[in-house]
Amino acid sequence: MNGKLIQTPDHWVDIERDWVTLDGKPLEKQELRYILLNKPKGYLTTYKDPENRPTVYDLIPGLGQFVGTVGRLDLDTSGLLLLTNDNALAEGMTNPVYKLEKTYLVKASTLLTDEQLTQLAKGVELSDGMTAPAIVKRDRDSEKYTFLEITIHEGRNRQVRRMVEAVGSKVLKLVRVRIGPLTLEGLQMGKWRDLEPAEVVKLRKLTRAKERS
Repeated sequence: MNGKLIQTPDHWVDIERDWVTLDGKPLEKQELRYILLNKPKGYLTTYKDPENRPTVYDLIPGLGQFVGTVGRLDLDTSGLLLLTNDNALAEGMTNPVYKLEKTYLVKASTLLTDEQLTQLAKGVELSDGMTAPAIVKRDRDSEKYTFLEITIHEGRNRQVRRMVEAVGSKVLKLVRVRIGPLTLEGLQMGKWRDLEPAEVVKLRKLTRAKERS
């Protein structure tokens, strides 16, 4: 930094005044990107897989810069996934303090009673503690299955699947359709788009993330 070698990780850098190089090359400010992806089932939410299974990065080739995933969707879950290089916004979106809502469509392996849906809404006991209240709506029932909508604001590992298992059923299909103000409207499976500036502004307001100058 400014011609001197810095070996202290927490050394303060003033990006407006300091000259920073890495391996002799100056650091350059990257354009902030916000990618909304409709993830298909069967894709990993990781950059590389040792077993060479497909990942979400196979769906966004040619960006020219790295964007990280905001949260995760497991292999068998499809739907809305946000990727960005805006670390402040990503941290805000995954911070439980801001209670950013996420909505999922669920196909349960059994017919669920009103009592079971009420239990899901009030909270169920999982191995890592009681879940917070959720918004649960019955979409429809078929002969064997219940289709429902669940909105949560926590981010525990496989939370919706474990919640449904806690009331005596299993998830056969799981699709995330909303994160805060973002939805999958008009976005086909496996496709992606950049967020509109107004969408980024809404996310910043919800997570109190400051825009990087």
